[in-house]
Amino acid sequence: MLIEHIIDSVFPLPASSKATLIQHTREVAFRKGHLIIKANKVDQHIYFIKKGLVRAFANIDDNEVTFWIGKEGATIISMRSYVEHKEGYENIELLEDCELYQLDGAILQQLFLADIHIANWGRKFAEQELIHTEERLISKQFKTATERYKDLLEHNPDLLQRVQLSVIAAYLGITQVSLSRIRADVR
Repeated sequence: MLIEHIIDSVFPLPASSKATLIQHTREVAFRKGHLIIKANKVDQHIYFIKKGLVRAFANIDDNEVTFWIGKEGATIISMRSYVEHKEGYENIELLEDCELYQLDGAILQQLFLADIHIANWGRKFAEQELIHTEERLISKQFKTATERYKDLLEHNPDLLQRVQLSVIAAYLGITQVSLSRIRADVR
C-alpha cells in the first residue's frame, strides 16, 4: 500500500502538507519473526505497513497474549512510548516479511507544531486508534468467542489464510481446540 493512501485513510491532507509528511518517512524492510517493537523498551518510531502482517502481544503469566493483528495500511506504534516516553508493554512481531514506512516520533511532533494540517491529521490518527482500542476491548468483554470469530470472518477473512491458527486463537482469547470447534460449528 502506498504511503499516500495510508495517510489519506487517516485524514486527507493538502498536497504540500502530505508531501512534507512523506518527505520525513523512509522505507525499511524486515524479515518474518523480527520484533520491530520490544516490550520494556522506549521506541518512538511509527511504522506504516506497506506490505506484510504483524501482531502485537504481551507476555502475561508465561503466556503470549496476542491483542492486535495489523496488515497493509495499519500503523505500528507503541503508544505508551510515543506519548509518555516510557517503556512499552508490547512486543510487535512480523508474521511475514514486511515492507514498512518509518517515521520518527520526535520529527512528527515538530511537524505538528509547524503545520496545522499535519496536527489535525495527528489528532484524527489518535481518535481512530482510540476507537479501534475501544472496539477491541468491547469485543473481548461483551462478545462470545463465536461472535468474535464471525467478526473476524466478516472484516478480515484473509487473516485466516495468512496467520497461524494458534495466533488466531490467542487473538480471539480462546484455545486452539475451542477455535477448531467454533470453525466446525460456523461451517
